[in-house]
Amino acid sequence: MKSLLATSPPTNRREAGFTIIEVLVALALVAVSIVAIGAVMGVKTRGVRALEQHVALMQAVRTLMTVGIPPRAELQSGTSTGQAEGYRWTIDVAPLGGDWKVPEGNVPWAPELVRIRVKSPGGALSDIRTVRLMPRSSE
Repeated sequence: MKSLLATSPPTNRREAGFTIIEVLVALALVAVSIVAIGAVMGVKTRGVRALEQHVALMQAVRTLMTVGIPPRAELQSGTSTGQAEGYRWTIDVAPLGGDWKVPEGNVPWAPELVRIRVKSPGGALSDIRTVRLMPRSSE
């Protein structure tokens, strides 16, 4: 009586192992998988690099907004430019709305549009606009 656990060795030579075609197909699948993983990693690396450059640009803009813009009493209409750590910046200060005037009003403040443009060494550009109330000149 034969035991269920004991099996006889394959008698047919085709059932003895993998064929070369099966091995090549398996290797091709592994190669395609590795290439796909590499492509995904490349895209992710470029995305992380772009994000790091954007964060550095926003940090430069933030620093310029807090340090580069003079206090309200010293802020003058016009354009100022500069460069720091490879970042080129321009600050434009102009009356809000062009020739906008308060008719017959005794208003001590006038709104001024402050436009800050910062260009990174890589060419990325940030354009931030804000409004500051400035002491009104006596006319």
